[in-house]
Amino acid sequence: MSLRESVSVNLGEGEPGPQPSKKVVRFFGLPVSEFPIPLQLTLLTSFVFVFYLMYGYVLELIFTLDGMQPYGWYLTLVQFAYYTLFALIQLLLSGEGISRKIPLRTYAVIAFLTVGTMGFSNSSVGYLNYPTQVIFKSCKLIPVMIGSVLILGKRYSFAEVLACICMSVGLIWFTLADSTVQPTFSITGVVLVSLALLCDAVIGNVQEGAIKKYSEGATHVVLYSYSIGFFIILAGLVMTNQLLSAASFAAQVKCNSWLS
Repeated sequence: MSLRESVSVNLGEGEPGPQPSKKVVRFFGLPVSEFPIPLQLTLLTSFVFVFYLMYGYVLELIFTLDGMQPYGWYLTLVQFAYYTLFALIQLLLSGEGISRKIPLRTYAVIAFLTVGTMGFSNSSVGYLNYPTQVIFKSCKLIPVMIGSVLILGKRYSFAEVLACICMSVGLIWFTLADSTVQPTFSITGVVLVSLALLCDAVIGNVQEGAIKKYSEGATHVVLYSYSIGFFIILAGLVMTNQLLSAASFAAQVKCNSWLS
């Protein structure tokens, strides 16, 4: 080979490298991730509002049953069982598997906070009417923002803080706009819903930090947090001797509904 001859080596600069596969997000089997972004936003936010309204209506309807007031924690137990089952089915059908990335200790903390959030909120329904609950839940964003500052070290601008306060106050005024709507306050109910808000202020930030750190899927978080929470509630009901009485009440209500 002469000195003037050159050897060309193809470095593959013009060839595209391997592209990461796009994760398909499905909702009730519908591949929403393949839709345009505006359509995704419209569909998912609509689903949130529809199902949240259905959830609130059914929850209020359940607590209109005579004798249901002491069994808010049993209702939470049943909810946790179904959430665990649905998450497990979704993971098995999608082929993702149930192996976790987040440490079990972190999941235990998330589960404990989830139990507090849902358990205290469900129990408060037996003591507060709907307008009062909306007043407290409208203020949820404020403790969540405070928790994100303390736990995740986030910083919010003055405009963001002002928007949070204005939105909370606006929701409260909207709830009380009708002169026929009067909130009913109960010390027990106020304490319960305040504890639920306190857990809310922590759980969202703990979940966000864990998911970002370990890149865990949302379905896995639901599976492990609610399954561990199920056993926490079950142990509490057994120790307080409420499990059998609550199950008997539920069976009686079920029989009466069938007979009617």
